[in-house]
Amino acid sequence: MSSARQHISSGSPYEPKLGIARAVRIGNVIAVAGTAPIGDDGKTVAPGDAAAQAQRCLDIIHAALEGLGANLSQVIRTRILLTNIDDWESVGLVHGAFFREVRPAATVMQVTRFIDPEWLVEIEVDAIIMDAAPNLT
Repeated sequence: MSSARQHISSGSPYEPKLGIARAVRIGNVIAVAGTAPIGDDGKTVAPGDAAAQAQRCLDIIHAALEGLGANLSQVIRTRILLTNIDDWESVGLVHGAFFREVRPAATVMQVTRFIDPEWLVEIEVDAIIMDAAPNLT
């Protein structure tokens, strides 16, 4: 297993400005940064619709994981940040569509706001790539 550092960009205009990567892999560990609902055109996707924004965030996360040699089944933790905690259920259902079988540890919390006030949600994940299933006995 290589411990070389790899990173991947999602094309967000904030990544080069802030000196961040969408995701970083060292060895078998991947951390995906807080991912906002930014479209390919650099604009906010689905203003006013937290569930559609969560879908976009998770699509970006999925692509970042794949770009670093992982998949959603290797996600061990997710963090969902909302500007309105009342959106927890609609966003949670989108999360469930991606992770129903994986069932990572998850946290849902409310924040005051994000860089762009149109963003209603950001999601971040951590993943571990295991070569073989661990022996849990």
